[in-house]
Amino acid sequence: MAVEKKLMSKKKPSFPINEMLHAYLKNYNRTIKNSICYDDLLRFQGSITVYDKNDEDTLWIRTYYSDSDRNEIDKSLKKVYTMLHSDGNSDAIPFLNVDAIDYCTFGNSKPFRIKIRNILNDNFTYFYVKKADASRVYGLELEHILSPHNMNFLVYKDTLIEEHIAGIPGDDFISDFLPHCTELEKAQIAKEFVKFKERCLVRLLGDMRSYNYVITPTHDFDHIIYKIRAIDFDQQSFEGNLKVYNLQFMKENFKMIEMVGKKLENSSIRQYKIEERSFMAKRMITAPRRTARLIKCMKADTISFPENVALLKSHLIKYVGDVKFRDCQNMGEILETILAFVKRNYLDISNKELF
Repeated sequence: MAVEKKLMSKKKPSFPINEMLHAYLKNYNRTIKNSICYDDLLRFQGSITVYDKNDEDTLWIRTYYSDSDRNEIDKSLKKVYTMLHSDGNSDAIPFLNVDAIDYCTFGNSKPFRIKIRNILNDNFTYFYVKKADASRVYGLELEHILSPHNMNFLVYKDTLIEEHIAGIPGDDFISDFLPHCTELEKAQIAKEFVKFKERCLVRLLGDMRSYNYVITPTHDFDHIIYKIRAIDFDQQSFEGNLKVYNLQFMKENFKMIEMVGKKLENSSIRQYKIEERSFMAKRMITAPRRTARLIKCMKADTISFPENVALLKSHLIKYVGDVKFRDCQNMGEILETILAFVKRNYLDISNKELF
């Protein structure tokens, strides 16, 4: 079933990072000082369109700056790179080059994509500079805590710096790679999609259309293992309609949903959902303090509208059957209730197995 426009509310605003969240980020070494600001990169004087290998518009533009601005910006971006990927030591800076600064006007975050190259061996990588948004920061932290993937990002004032997440964009994979996968590979991808779908639903990460996640293939002995990773965290705990957090209602994911129906029995789907919830519960149990501190920040923060909170509460009561959602006052309390439900059910199952 395709997601209709009316399921998505008006354009999501950017929520500022408050003092409590900033203190949390500082405690877990997510902040830096004396860095470059997002607004500094907006001073570009010209740009050209960036095309892909098929000469199609990528929706990115390559920016150009005056000589004086470029020297200052390059120096700052190299320093940011060393902080993001190392300890901030300046010894490597002479061997780094800023090959490109690209700007994207598509989407909420309007990011800058920075290409950094090591001049000694021509290896390169990317990172992103964006306007800091509390929703996105909560999304990144929840991904770090609850998923199998570590997230590397830094915050400086109202600027967010994110590590690039490598992989094949979901929409490209579905159109160009999926048709050529073996039946066994399709079954494995279907399993991963069920787990990814469940993880997004449980932790309220919305709008996971195919271009908002990537597929990462890994060679393992005589076969390839596929993993799915979210790359867009703007819609963390914002929308009120529960369907926005459920990947099966996004028309861009139709082929993946269709493949799941063909490759997996209902019993297998249920098994993989339980496995993913159990994994998330284990992650919460092994990092209880960090999880509790983050949720405490969310409960004291405003990252959505009151009407969205009320709507999501009503949908969750119908979906889960837990009346505890009625007492929730904001998105932080709703997420806390969901995670407590997941953790409680995992512990109940684990304890039963002991006897």
